[in-house]
Amino acid sequence: MLFNFVRPRVLATTALLATGAASLSAQQPYKIVDQWKIGGTGAWDYLLADSAAHRLYVTHGPRVEVVDTQTGKVIGAITGLKGTHGVALDAAGRYGYISDGQANDVVVFDRQTLAMIDTVPAGTNPDGIAYEPVTKTVWAFNGRSGDVTVIDTETRKAVATIKLPGKPEFPQADGEGNVFDNIEDKNLIVRLNATSKTITATWNLDACDSPSGLAIDRANHRLFSVCDGKKMAVTDYHTGKLLASPQIGNGPDAAGYSPSHNLAFSSNGEGTLTVVDAAHDYSVLQSLATRRGARTMSYDDGADRVYLVTAEFGPAPAATPENPHPRPAIVPDSFTILVVGRN
Repeated sequence: MLFNFVRPRVLATTALLATGAASLSAQQPYKIVDQWKIGGTGAWDYLLADSAAHRLYVTHGPRVEVVDTQTGKVIGAITGLKGTHGVALDAAGRYGYISDGQANDVVVFDRQTLAMIDTVPAGTNPDGIAYEPVTKTVWAFNGRSGDVTVIDTETRKAVATIKLPGKPEFPQADGEGNVFDNIEDKNLIVRLNATSKTITATWNLDACDSPSGLAIDRANHRLFSVCDGKKMAVTDYHTGKLLASPQIGNGPDAAGYSPSHNLAFSSNGEGTLTVVDAAHDYSVLQSLATRRGARTMSYDDGADRVYLVTAEFGPAPAATPENPHPRPAIVPDSFTILVVGRN
């Protein structure tokens, strides 16, 4: 009787999983659907899609380019900065926050006019940045001082500095009062409580070397850290348990997650975009050829688009004792946004 009772349930579950996998594999694969040449000079770092406003914020040296994602045209820029890294947006649609690493500041700007309205001192070289909606605070993770500056968005003042166990990289907020961050030089993830402003958990990333980009699945409590060694570490952020470590491309720097399609993404400097099935077994569904240097990305769930940035490169300068591994020169006016989609 037990066999007869369990077997139909097993068969039904197997059929359901098979149907889900077949449906996923039948979806049109991602491809490069457009390229937007922005031009200008200088290096770049993070970019952030604002799906509701059809905007893309791209940090580009001493400025942040603002692109209309419906037309691919630059509609403005926040300028007068020194060396930008990341952008965070508040929940009300009013203000944005830029980590200006070379100035050791967080710059506040008006999202309608793109005018700078305030500057808040942070730690040394603020890099990754996130808005935390429960406490209405901005968290700037300072790469060289190894700490995080917490900013009250009402007063635009720093209200806390929290020491971290190493060099922070990209953060994510879960929307329930917690902020997570990769610690790159220690192969860790830390969980911080936004109300108490303390570290409440530290988890080892045993299958991950130098974690950089971080994406979050808030519905299923998953974190996706992209790492050197061609690995993505998938972590349960309630327990800290490592769930999977699918293989990705080489040289990743950013990650993304699609809640609508249950997919995780890794943008890799070698010139690939890895697409991972986050609904079933964390298998790799696609490795899309992009362009060399396209190592940072942002995912727009409303449009089902991945945006990446890169440029053309000239020869690398000669190595010196001070810089034994120099980066190749960026060709002026070659800065380009790659648009990846399915149609």
